[in-house]
Amino acid sequence: MRYEFRPLTWTDKETDPRRSSGLFRASWPDTLKLLTAELELLEAVEPVVFQVDVTEGDIRLDGMLRANAKVGHPGVAISFGSKYGPLRYATDAYEQQWSGALPSWQANLRAIALALGALRAVDRYGVTKRGEQYTGWKAITGSGTSIFGTASDAEEWMRKVYAADNGHHSDADPHALYRRLAKTYHPDVNINSEIWDRLQEARQLLDIR
Repeated sequence: MRYEFRPLTWTDKETDPRRSSGLFRASWPDTLKLLTAELELLEAVEPVVFQVDVTEGDIRLDGMLRANAKVGHPGVAISFGSKYGPLRYATDAYEQQWSGALPSWQANLRAIALALGALRAVDRYGVTKRGEQYTGWKAITGSGTSIFGTASDAEEWMRKVYAADNGHHSDADPHALYRRLAKTYHPDVNINSEIWDRLQEARQLLDIR
């Protein structure tokens, strides 16, 4: 399974309080092995995208994290195509609370891997046959309810995404900023459908043609 890391701007609700990452006694290779097994059963489409709070400079040319990468926010998101459509999971429920415990982002990634196993176990009793347990994580569009309160919220979100991707802020007007982000997150080139969907909502609020 091929993985790629990308920067993350955490926009979900913060978990408070978080649990200790020391709950998990697993190495990074063990977590990848577990996650790979679950993704293969879901027929995940490569590359599987991990998003963590790092800069572009913390990511190697092969898409993996550098050994000295400094991860800020503990939150992790994972996105991939599957036999049930595009899926995304994100959590910041765990953090490293004492030295020697699992790094925060690794604990959260392991939590996602375990959650995938738990969802798969729902099929054990023959109740779900079409992946109904995964539908809550598919991209939701056309709901008629905006995730942004105002146009200013939408513009601020776009600037945060741009800064996280590029390591610096942009003074471009919203129209130009949208076009730049659209090139990065268009579904033809990026599997992160959630950001694309949010970008389209921002476009509507800002009346970008």
